[in-house]
Formats: sequence, C-alpha cells, structure tokens
Amino acid sequence: MKKFILLVSLALGSWGAYAQHVHDSGDHKNTEEMSPMAPMFKDQAIGNAYSKYIELKNGLVTSDALKINDAAALLVLALQDVNDGGKVLEQGRMVSKAKNLEEQRKMFASLSNEMVALIKNAKLSMGSIYVDYCPMANNSTGAYWLSNEMAIANPYFGSKMLTCGSVKETIE
Repeated sequence: MKKFILLVSLALGSWGAYAQHVHDSGDHKNTEEMSPMAPMFKDQAIGNAYSKYIELKNGLVTSDALKINDAAALLVLALQDVNDGGKVLEQGRMVSKAKNLEEQRKMFASLSNEMVALIKNAKLSMGSIYVDYCPMANNSTGAYWLSNEMAIANPYFGSKMLTCGSVKETIE
C-alpha cells in the first residue's frame, strides 16, 4: 500500500511540475522554438510510456539521480498499460532497481533496445522519433536510445561526452 501511495504521489507530482512549467512560459520564447514537439501516438498508453522514457533519458543526460528514480518508477507504471510491453516493463523494473548511476545507465541500454522495438511497431499520428547510437557506450559495445530531436544528448555519459553519438534512424 505504501508503494502504491508513493507511486501515485510521484505521478501527481510530475503532472504538477508539468502544469507549472506550461503556465510559467509567459514571456519566454515559444516552446516550439526551444524544442521540437513531442511525437504523438495512436495508442495513448504507448505515448504515455514513451514520454516517461524520455523523462528517464533526460535524467540520465543530466545525471540527476532524483529525476532518474522518479522517471523510472513512472515508466514502470505507464508500461503496465501497454499491450505487448512485457519485455520493456521487465527492463524498466531493472532500471528502477539499479543502485547507482552506472548501473542505471547499463540497464538503460537494454531498456532502450526493447523500447526501440516497441516504438517501431507502434503507430505515430504526428511527429518523428530519432534512434540515436553511441559506439562508446556500454563498455564500447555501443548502445541506442530514443530522442525527440536530432541533436545528440548522450544519456550514457552525460556531461562527460554529451554529444557523442549519431542519429541512426528516424521513425515517422
């Protein structure tokens, strides 16, 4: 019961933070100018899971432990509603159980492989998703991740090698 309350609190907190961000945009640049619009899916459950995956990826890019832990927990919750999402859910749980940033990044590589497969089988109603690759990640065996933008922001190295990698594929 405590876990359920914690997860619901995390979900509501994330929604509140998003609402605050949207309302705070006042005199700032148009958000479409600052970052591309997130893709939209025909299946809302996949869209929700994908947005939580992106939050997790962004937490890894900035090496923000709190953001990573919150996003991993919310991703696991979102994946429970995805049809055929069992493999991704399993990998999401592994990330959420990881003890440190290094383990989280290692588990994120497996999660991303499963997420790429899930997203390739999903139907987008709008937007593009980029499949990025870093050959030096995962002990130089390489690793993929998904992104809403063409600019590389490497979740495996964060600020150490932020732009290491390239776009390998575009999903439309």
